[in-house]
Amino acid sequence: MSEPSYVSVKDVMTTSPLVIDGLATVSQAINLMKEHSVSSLVVDKRDASDEYGILAVHDIAEQIVATDRAADRVNVYEIMSKPVLSVDVGMNIKYAVRLLSRFKLTRALVLDQGKVAGIVTLRDLVVRSLS
Repeated sequence: MSEPSYVSVKDVMTTSPLVIDGLATVSQAINLMKEHSVSSLVVDKRDASDEYGILAVHDIAEQIVATDRAADRVNVYEIMSKPVLSVDVGMNIKYAVRLLSRFKLTRALVLDQGKVAGIVTLRDLVVRSLS
């Protein structure tokens, strides 16, 4: 009987996620998302004591489109999710799936020694764990 293989988050994550400043407008964020065909952006820390954020299409739909707010008059930091769940690059994907599921989240930042190394989605984790 063979031992189950260990797959880490690093093996599944999207590397080099796009990072945006929290002071950018939502309109600028939408343009960046369209240009790079992504559905979320990492919002950078303002300083060492700050935390990363995530801006997802869901945030824009819920807080801009559904409320008729002007995307060019709202800053990213006003609608982003923060603080966000993060996982270590070495975490086993089965534990990452459990963690995201427990909190009903679809994505998490991947950190390597406190720095953003990537982003991982529940979809990618589930697909990889079942393949």
